[in-house]
Amino acid sequence: MIGDTYGDPGRKVIELFVNNMKRSGEVDFVVCNAENSAGGAGITESVAKELFQSGCDVLTGGDHFFDKKKEIEDFVKKETRVIRPSNFPKGLPGAGSCVVECKGIKIGVVHVAGQVFMRYHFTSPFLAADEEIEKVKKAGAQVILVDMHAEATSEKMAISWYLDGRVAAVVGTHTHIQTADERVSAKGTACLSDLGMTGPYDSVIGAEKGPILEKFLTQLNTRKEVARNDVKLCGAIITVDPHSGKAIAIERVQKNLEPAHAAR
Repeated sequence: MIGDTYGDPGRKVIELFVNNMKRSGEVDFVVCNAENSAGGAGITESVAKELFQSGCDVLTGGDHFFDKKKEIEDFVKKETRVIRPSNFPKGLPGAGSCVVECKGIKIGVVHVAGQVFMRYHFTSPFLAADEEIEKVKKAGAQVILVDMHAEATSEKMAISWYLDGRVAAVVGTHTHIQTADERVSAKGTACLSDLGMTGPYDSVIGAEKGPILEKFLTQLNTRKEVARNDVKLCGAIITVDPHSGKAIAIERVQKNLEPAHAAR
């Protein structure tokens, strides 16, 4: 599971590593949070197709999912592997979960967003997760993975315990900073509070430092730009028993993109 992919540097590092990781047998199935993949804010049809071509199997979103609404809303109506938080207001296009088969195993991916310190008034992620888990189970999911897109570590930790034993993994996205609290519970649920960002780390969570510093110093809105240097792929590799649907292990991942590959 790959953390927030930021702009074309993030997409480039995914292109470089993911298919090779699949070919080598290091991973079988890849879930990528892509809400910042198009210029640092939102996702588009062309970017989604690029990430699928690079080896991603399911793309999740977040609070920025609809930042480029005109360029994604028609696509998500037909491409079920691109999902957005299920607890967005009713009536928006897209779904909050999907089921994809991999090597004969049906994998359900559920996506919810937190309420604490978030810019939108999402409904309860706990109740939304309950609903989506039932949906993917009815669709035959044998393994269930959850992307909890949230600001507060406490909220992400709480939902991991709420879903403990019911899903294979609950991982957090959104803060762009990888945490070091990975664990597999006694009931077989792998957890990590945040996968971290896949993108440029010589930055302020993906953006060029100058405009962000100016905004903090002046309190005036500035136009942020995608940074280019010190690009990393961040996430976690989760090993799951496909028969029980329980996690066996979780390993944090950081892979560095060489400077020569940092920009297209």
